[in-house]
Amino acid sequence: MRKKFLTCEVFARQAYAIAARAPDVIDIELVDKGLHDTPDILRQELQSRLDALPDGRYDAVLLGYGLCSNATAGIRCGTAKIVIPRTHDCIAICLGSRAIYDAEFREHPGTFWYTPDYIERGGSDGAIAMGSGDDQNMTQVYAEYVEKYGRDNADYLMEALGAWREHYERAVYIDAPEVGAPDYRPQVRDHAQRRDWDFVEMAGSLVMLRDLLLGNWDEERFLQIEPGQTLTPTHAPNVMDIARAEVSE
Repeated sequence: MRKKFLTCEVFARQAYAIAARAPDVIDIELVDKGLHDTPDILRQELQSRLDALPDGRYDAVLLGYGLCSNATAGIRCGTAKIVIPRTHDCIAICLGSRAIYDAEFREHPGTFWYTPDYIERGGSDGAIAMGSGDDQNMTQVYAEYVEKYGRDNADYLMEALGAWREHYERAVYIDAPEVGAPDYRPQVRDHAQRRDWDFVEMAGSLVMLRDLLLGNWDEERFLQIEPGQTLTPTHAPNVMDIARAEVSE
């Protein structure tokens, strides 16, 4: 079986580690994480890459995304089946479970999440952390400040305006298991101290990402979209589904 893994670059180290040991051939294609700040543009980019896939080359196209502020809503592939985790964003995939992330979000909605790949792959947005839930505004403001004034001045402006403290209270570092990534905890701890946040460490998990790449696609955790079908958000516990008219055909 030959698979295409089209993914946000926040999963680069994990994806290569899993693919190297996989029985199937998995071609990995990374997408700039900065596109998360512009969901409509990210959707266009993903659709363009799906449309460019050669007919018959892949048995399945795996997406290293969740809904991601509806960036994946409406996507389709005409040449192969799409498989995507039923999550709202990448954080749940990093933790290995939507349930774990949902519980954390309910208890601590004001959280910035840090992972080794996200930190070391600066991307077009210059950000090194993921915000909780659908609140993209603060990261967009920060990215604009970085572009206009540089990283140090952007940090100063956000702190002087009290923006970080108003919206967030916690910095969580998710370790990358089984990958051997550099230890970025000191950098994250420094970010937390300067913003007067709590610093928390959590163990990451490769379970969901590994099952996605290896083909363990249970219906509860993964949506399988046949060629020509379209993904649609459900605003329900299953997060996403196939567009209704296409389900009834």
